[in-house]
Amino acid sequence: EEKDTNVQVVMVLGAGRGPLVNATLRAARQAARRVRIYAVEKNPNAVVTLESWQYEGWGAQVTVVPRDMREWRAPEGADLVVSELLGSFADNELSPECLDGAQHCLKADGVSIPCTYTSFLAPISSSKLYNEVRACRERDRDPEAQFEMPYVVRLHNFHQLAPPQPCFSFQHPNPDPTQDNSRYRRLSFRVEVNTVLHGFAGYFETTLYGDITLSIRPETHSPGMFSWFPIFFPIKQPLAVRAGEEVSVAFWRCATPKKVWYEWAVTSPACSALHNPTGRSYTIGL
Repeated sequence: EEKDTNVQVVMVLGAGRGPLVNATLRAARQAARRVRIYAVEKNPNAVVTLESWQYEGWGAQVTVVPRDMREWRAPEGADLVVSELLGSFADNELSPECLDGAQHCLKADGVSIPCTYTSFLAPISSSKLYNEVRACRERDRDPEAQFEMPYVVRLHNFHQLAPPQPCFSFQHPNPDPTQDNSRYRRLSFRVEVNTVLHGFAGYFETTLYGDITLSIRPETHSPGMFSWFPIFFPIKQPLAVRAGEEVSVAFWRCATPKKVWYEWAVTSPACSALHNPTGRSYTIGL
């Protein structure tokens, strides 16, 4: 009954070159609802495109904000925030830190799209992937640094040794007053064949809103979605695994005010080295 007077405030956080802004405008037209949109983007090269869109088509309905979403002080609260900050392992493009930092823009009863996401891990055997990682050695780095970072790959020539298990989960709006996005998880997988462990494949699932989901986990993969490939976490020394044994791995997500990194170590059937301690080979800058 208020659809002719009520204007919904939508903030597109990390607007890029505008596809989510256009999607928001299309959705508003289809739903016959009025919206006021803030397109927040810190990349100056993308802002040029947003301002061109605004001048040529969007008009006053869209306000382009050339700021970091974590530092911007919004002139009004948002009924809805929309973002696409997810990576192949869900949180590896720092969606938790970005959206937590922008949570002050959202009204107390506001909605976030996406609202939850979870990463998944599965042990895999792939001598091809292992050899390709080994060949990535760089002259001026530690000789094993290439084994201490993840790789986004389209998995071929591999054997998944057990079904994926959930690893890290995040929710928006974040109800935790401390908003600590560090995580630790220990996972165990039962292997049914004699094989060699070379690393772990990472996937993710996300709930956008209600029952609308996206997934790259093989069991629930969204049909036709190729925006994300899986991620591969290698181990330095391949481990022989016998049928009936359990593969256990400890995984950490470490977060400081300036960077985020992962650490991992196999604890069964034998102990591996701790990979990437203190983020010495790989970090994601905030």
